[in-house]
Amino acid sequence: MRSDFELELRELRGHLLAMGARCERVVGDAVTSFVRRDRAMAERVFELDRRIDRDEMEIDELTIGIMALRQPVGEDLRFLAATLKFVTDLERIGDEAVNIAERARDTASDDARPSIAEIERMSVIAREMLRASLDAFVEGDPSGARRVLSRDDEVDELYGRTLRALFAWMSEHPEAIASAQAVVSVARYLERVADHATNLAEQVVFMIEGRDVRHGRARSE
Repeated sequence: MRSDFELELRELRGHLLAMGARCERVVGDAVTSFVRRDRAMAERVFELDRRIDRDEMEIDELTIGIMALRQPVGEDLRFLAATLKFVTDLERIGDEAVNIAERARDTASDDARPSIAEIERMSVIAREMLRASLDAFVEGDPSGARRVLSRDDEVDELYGRTLRALFAWMSEHPEAIASAQAVVSVARYLERVADHATNLAEQVVFMIEGRDVRHGRARSE
């Protein structure tokens, strides 16, 4: 019955939102562990990522079960197809957070480290993009999703600025190159988080409009 199908879709949306909230949290915790050199928080990131991995498997199983049983068409089919891609990007966001937490654990005892102000700014923007993608998903808002797409360039610019500053710092502090390289890695991981948030926004546009806006196609239409 249609009412049962709608109940299953609501349940699936709820699982996706919970997974997305965990992803937003795990990125924030990972960056905090790096900024504060907090090994205990880094370990909590690893634990939370394992929960995100379980989320992915549970949502995949639920989605495939619905598709097999209900044989959806139109918007419902697009939603389910988008969900399978959605959870992949969310899981990879968790992986990037783990990478950041590993750098936090590895450099917690370093004496010298360059400025990480840009890293914190990148973290804020990447998490805002993730939250906005989730909001656009919940609200069925392709305009909100397109606003996320427009912010990816902002993160890319910060990433480039961070690299230039770090390379200059390393030339002046050759004794602390390893520490600076860790900051470079964290910047790269955050740039990837923003890329995954962009992928999520693209899936929202596809889900609502049936329009493929990957690789810049028709984003502003």
